[in-house]
Amino acid sequence: MDAKLTIFDAAKWFIENNDSVTPKKLQKLLYYLYAWGLVFLNEDLDDLSNKVFSGEFEAWVHGPVNRDVYERYKPYGGNLIKIPDANEMKIENPDTLNLMKQINRIYGKYDGNTLELLTHSEDPWKKARGSARPLDRCQNVLNDAEMFKFYSSLLEG
Repeated sequence: MDAKLTIFDAAKWFIENNDSVTPKKLQKLLYYLYAWGLVFLNEDLDDLSNKVFSGEFEAWVHGPVNRDVYERYKPYGGNLIKIPDANEMKIENPDTLNLMKQINRIYGKYDGNTLELLTHSEDPWKKARGSARPLDRCQNVLNDAEMFKFYSSLLEG
């Protein structure tokens, strides 16, 4: 998709195109963009080299988290993220933009807590957590293949 798109570009786009983005909600929107990108950009499980952006998501207590995004937006706590920036984020690739709009339309209407509950019910996060108890600290990385398998299966239903 966009070779130069970074996770921070995608974050900025979601913040600009959604009225109520907290750090927790942002993490989940980015996670779903990444996961669904694996499904729509790759033909099969054997080659998952096409990604919307590079990055990893860890199986934290509150759902999938990208550590770099966490560090950048941590000062907002549970508050809405507002970035005063006159330069609107432009996404060059129409396929990337379409996927981002779809993620925002489907998941963007929910708050961070609802999205957390949703990710907690899904296999990629549960498998990455392994035997960790609900409040145990866990830094296991969610597996791309597990994401591809799980979200692809939702399309088959």
